[in-house]
Amino acid sequence: MDLGADTALSRVQLKWEAAYGKSYKIQTSTDGSTWTSAYSTTTGNGGTDDLAVSGHGRYVRMSGTQRGTAYGYSLYEFEVYGAGASTPPATPPTTPPTTPPAGSGADLTDPHKKEIAMELVSSAENSSLDWKGQYTYIEDIGDGRGYTAGIVGFCSGTGDMLDLVRHYTDLKPGNVLAPYLPALEKVNGSASHTGLGAAFESAWTTAAKDTVFQRAQDDERDRVYFDPAVGQAKSDGLHALGQFAYYDAIVMHGPGDDSTSFGGIRKTAMQKAKTPAQGGNETTYLNAFLDARKAAMLTEAAHEDTTRVDTEQRVFLNNGNLDLNPPLQWKVYGDPYAIND
Repeated sequence: MDLGADTALSRVQLKWEAAYGKSYKIQTSTDGSTWTSAYSTTTGNGGTDDLAVSGHGRYVRMSGTQRGTAYGYSLYEFEVYGAGASTPPATPPTTPPTTPPAGSGADLTDPHKKEIAMELVSSAENSSLDWKGQYTYIEDIGDGRGYTAGIVGFCSGTGDMLDLVRHYTDLKPGNVLAPYLPALEKVNGSASHTGLGAAFESAWTTAAKDTVFQRAQDDERDRVYFDPAVGQAKSDGLHALGQFAYYDAIVMHGPGDDSTSFGGIRKTAMQKAKTPAQGGNETTYLNAFLDARKAAMLTEAAHEDTTRVDTEQRVFLNNGNLDLNPPLQWKVYGDPYAIND
């Protein structure tokens, strides 16, 4: 973080996402090159860390030295507080800040853009922009995948719900969902509710109030869907809109390679147009991808409403908004939504 001037520090607040640091340091620098530790811990446990620090500097960073989970380090917010500033250094840092600013040109890993992506998916999956309110969501939508639940629609019939409950149990043995692991293993690959039912639905609702289960949902969303989709999109040379189009597709269709899964949809699009990484035009390629995505949706009765393509993603593309910059206005299932900043 660049404070813009050499500043005396008094407090740092870290608001961890699912992947937190068990061991980390808060370090300061006047030139962006030489760093001094202002705080360190080896017992971090996630959530919000409100830290009293002493020292000064223009640049402040969190340096992780041991992960609290298997999924790296991720922060919702990094707040730095101080008292007054002296004259900024005359020379710029030798290493520029590595975190892109929210706004034009930032990719979907930017926290602001990721929040936008979560809200866009939630508008289609849950008819609400409040994606954090969906940890408790669970129902059978009749698509042959059993229960659909949580922030990205983890399904009992496709394995990702099973993986989620296993991860939750690794993080918190003896949780209320752990007894249902044998049943989830048996119904995997089917639409069956055998061994689950109302009791499982109730247990899910109870678990969803647990921040550890919320963290597990965030972890699995990123591991199975968000990180692979964004990574592939960046390799294909796509900006934030294309990264979101990949992410939304992998959430609905899964990460497989058959014609109606994300990998197959991408292959179909690449038969029609080159990706930017191959020297193609980004808008032309994204139109081909959305065409292939729409065709895949129309093969399933539960997904035959294609408005999340027609009146959402295609609207942004037709407006030339490849960076997915607000303000954004769209409709899903006829309902209007907006993100203004």
